[in-house]
Amino acid sequence: MAGDSRVLMDHDMEIGVTPGQVKKLPKHLREAQISTERTHLISDPVKKPRQRYVQKDGKCNVHHGNVQETYRYLSDLFTTLVDLRWRLSLFIFTLVYVVNWLFFGLLWWLIALIRGDLVHGDEEGWTPCVENLNSFVSAFLFSIETETTIGYGYRVITEKCPEGIILLLIQAILGSIVNAMMVGCMFVKISQPKNRAETLMFSHKAVISVRDNKMCLMFRVGDLRNSHIVEASIRAKLIRSQQTKEGEFIPLNQTDINIGFDTGDDRLFLVSPLIISHEINEKSPFWEMSQAQIEKEEFEIVVILEGMVEATGMTCQARSSYLDTEVLWGYRFTPVLSLEKGFYEVDYNNFHDIYETNTPSCSAKELAAKLREGPLLPQLSLLTPEPKTCILDPLDRLSTLDPLTGEEDKEEGEAGSDRGETNGSAAALEEQPLTDGLTD
Repeated sequence: MAGDSRVLMDHDMEIGVTPGQVKKLPKHLREAQISTERTHLISDPVKKPRQRYVQKDGKCNVHHGNVQETYRYLSDLFTTLVDLRWRLSLFIFTLVYVVNWLFFGLLWWLIALIRGDLVHGDEEGWTPCVENLNSFVSAFLFSIETETTIGYGYRVITEKCPEGIILLLIQAILGSIVNAMMVGCMFVKISQPKNRAETLMFSHKAVISVRDNKMCLMFRVGDLRNSHIVEASIRAKLIRSQQTKEGEFIPLNQTDINIGFDTGDDRLFLVSPLIISHEINEKSPFWEMSQAQIEKEEFEIVVILEGMVEATGMTCQARSSYLDTEVLWGYRFTPVLSLEKGFYEVDYNNFHDIYETNTPSCSAKELAAKLREGPLLPQLSLLTPEPKTCILDPLDRLSTLDPLTGEEDKEEGEAGSDRGETNGSAAALEEQPLTDGLTD
C-alpha cells in the first residue's frame, strides 16, 4: 500500500502537480516541502534577497577596510572626534581633561620641589612659589583650580616666582584651547541634525501605477514635527550592477532618477505628507521595463531628503531605500489628509497603506505607443484587476468618437425589440473585442 501511494505521488509530480496540492500528505509535510530535483523543476526559482546598499533608517551599509593612510583622519581631528560614538567621545572628553590637569599638576609639583618649597614651606620667613602647596595632591588640586578658574583662595601664587607666573600663563592659554575643542565637539555632537531626521518618514513601499495616462513610480514622505524643514529638496538614485558594451562590470552603478528637477517639483513644501512621483519617460531607466521584467530585475532605489532645520538653521539629510521586492506594480497610496473644522488633519495610521488599482502590465514605452494611436483612459477604467493587460476595445473607441444622441438611442431600442433573440446573438458575435496586444 505504501508503494502504491509513492507511485501516485511520483505520477502527480510528473504531470505538474505541486506537493502542496497532494491532500493525502500530513499538514506538517505539506508545509515543509522536501527539496528534490523534480520539485526544483516544477516550482518557480526563489529570488535571492538582495543586500541593501542603504538601510531603511538611512545608514549606509558600506565598511571601509584596508585603509593605509590613517593619518588623514588626524588632519581633520575635530570631525574625527565628532564622528566617534558617544561612549568613545565621553571617554576621550574625560581623559583629555584629567591628563591635562595631571600634566600641569606635575609641573607645579616639580617647581615646588626644585625651589625647596616642599622642605622649607613651613619655615618662617620662607616665601614659596605657591602658598600651601606641600605635596603632589595639593599641586594637582591647584592645577584644577587654575584651569577651571575656581579660585578657592587657599592656594595662591606669589610674585617672587617668575617661573610660576610663566607656567600660569601657559596653562591658562592651553586650558582655553582644550575647553574650546572639547566643549565644541560635545555641542556639535549634541546638536547634530541627524536626530532631526528621525521625525522624517518614508513609506515602506514604492508603487507603480498610471497618472494622467503616464506610468509613474511613487513613494510618500512626511514630517512629524510642527517645525518645518526649510528649503526641502529630494532626489533619488537607482543602484544596480551594470556591464558596459566593452565588457566592463560596474558594481552598484548609480543612475539619477528624475523626480522633478527640471520642473522644480523636487523642491518641497513639506507641511503635510507628499507623494513624490517619477514619470517613467524616455529618459527613465524603467522606460522599457514591464511588470514581469521588474519582478526579475535586481536593483535598489535610494531616496535622499535634504533641507535646513527651522529651529537651528543646520542642514539635515534623511535617507531611505526601496529594494526591487519593495516596488509594487499596480498600487496607489491611501489618502491621509482630511478637512476638519478650521484645519486639515493628517492620519498617520494610513501613511504606509496602499490599495490596488487597475494598471496595465506592459512597459511605459508600449503604453506611450498605444496612447499615440488613441485615447486609453476609458479602457483603463474598464480593466479588471486580474489580467492587467493593455487591450483596447474598438467599440469603446467608437462610442467615444461618435456618441449617440438621446433620440437615436430611443429608436435603437425600439428597433432592437423587433429584431428578437436572433439579432441579439448576431450582435453578440460582432461585439467580440479585437485584441491588438502590445507585445506583438
